Amino acid sequence: MDKFRSLRKVNVQIPEAGRDNNEDVEETPEANEESGIRINPSQNNTPKGDYLDIPSQPFLMKILEKQGDQQVLFADKVLKFTGSGKMKRRILLITDFAIYIVDLETDALKRRIALAAVEKLCLSELSDNFLAIIIPTEYDILVASTRKSEIVTVLVEATKSTSDYELEVLFSNRFEYRAAAELLKEVQFEEVDGGVKTRILGK
Repeated sequence: MDKFRSLRKVNVQIPEAGRDNNEDVEETPEANEESGIRINPSQNNTPKGDYLDIPSQPFLMKILEKQGDQQVLFADKVLKFTGSGKMKRRILLITDFAIYIVDLETDALKRRIALAAVEKLCLSELSDNFLAIIIPTEYDILVASTRKSEIVTVLVEATKSTSDYELEVLFSNRFEYRAAAELLKEVQFEEVDGGVKTRILGK
């Protein structure tokens, strides 16, 4: 898992609607105050799991209880890309059985994906914050988090403990993901001075 530890502080900036369904995502070393996502280097090697104190969040506890999940392996705020390329602040919950995406504004459950439905994880070989969760039976998830390495570790270990296979982790500076049922996009990463430049291209 050494590859998961080389994360830096980044500022994710999304321009207005890109031309031809393509977007450029600029990343710089400064922290992004608006996103509420910051990185502490010491946290990369010491996973804490629940960064939201789930027991103190009644609406999250209600969601988990309704689904029958009890063991929270990871909980934090992330930036999630929508099918149109916009970024939305969401809560990412990982239990020993499923992945949850919760809307921060409405406290509503947007998606629940069984761990068994996840085929692989895609991330670049660079020090960026992007992670794609590939789900063949549905559309995929693309998120940005300074705790990307911890999310990958949790998903791999959770899948291994609940099934008879190990989740594939693909490292590539160019990979595809299904942003919506009929919408395929490609994410490209390039190292530039001061950070990583990320492009999201419509296919």
